[in-house]
Amino acid sequence: MKWLLRIIGVMVALLVIAFLVFRTPDTDVAEMRAKYGAAPSQFVMIDGGVEVHLRDEGPKDALAIVLLHGSNADLHTWQPWVEGLKDQYRVIRFDQVGHGLTGADPEGNYELTNFVQDIDQVADALELESFVLGGNSMGGSHTIAYALEHSERLAGMILVDAGGAPIRGDGGGNIGFTIARTPVLNQVMKHITPRSMVRQSLEQSVSVKDIVTEEAVDRYWEMLRHPGNRDATIARFGMDRVPFDATSVSAIDVPTLILWGTEDALISVEAGRWYDTQLPNSTLVEYPEIGHLPQEEAPGATLADLKVWLSQLAEDAEPTE
Repeated sequence: MKWLLRIIGVMVALLVIAFLVFRTPDTDVAEMRAKYGAAPSQFVMIDGGVEVHLRDEGPKDALAIVLLHGSNADLHTWQPWVEGLKDQYRVIRFDQVGHGLTGADPEGNYELTNFVQDIDQVADALELESFVLGGNSMGGSHTIAYALEHSERLAGMILVDAGGAPIRGDGGGNIGFTIARTPVLNQVMKHITPRSMVRQSLEQSVSVKDIVTEEAVDRYWEMLRHPGNRDATIARFGMDRVPFDATSVSAIDVPTLILWGTEDALISVEAGRWYDTQLPNSTLVEYPEIGHLPQEEAPGATLADLKVWLSQLAEDAEPTE
């Protein structure tokens, strides 16, 4: 019996040592703001005590384009688009709750309705009457959800490998997302989040591996460890997500540009084709050999197609004599 107790004691001691050695603590808020929140970043307070990290660039009197990042990403994912658009358009992007420098929702609310309310409140805070709303992955599903509630405010929508369709990926998988939805393992992830796992997760999301730079991996890793973001990730992946139905989506009569990487292993291109079939006023562009992040993997091609669509959107909005 004594030997058994000793063995158990040794095992517990080894587990404690392993935890202390491999533990990855939260990042420091002040350090992260200094590194990722300098100008042109700003922090805007909305309802519920949420201080939203956002960037608002370009002419303030131009057509506003609000861009939403995907799950476990942040506003930096849109940097290539911002560089190509801000001379002509007002480009706004923000870290959604549970992500980036915005951090955790004070009430721990990660329901879809809460994300929709945040979009509306950010638009109100920036005094936007009408705007184009776009999103990648999770941000795309939030775009659709917003359109279902507030289509009167939208001049257009941009869906980039958007979530929410009743079609799953082709089984390519993603280690980070898999761990986040796996009981026990996800609790370990709250305290032990190896940088190598973040790198692997990002590499599994894209086809153009050149965008998986050391700087990008550091940003994803550090933002995930912003206080509360790991808990938020686990909470989101633990929720049941009900896909949008065809009847609801087909009622969204908003001009929509759909951009999709044909090699997306997380959300199949068939989901993009489904959206194109249901939405009454949509244009679908597919990109061969591109994965889940076309805005980063193919910035030149996606920007060119986006600018053509935006020009047509402006022409259609002009009053006829």
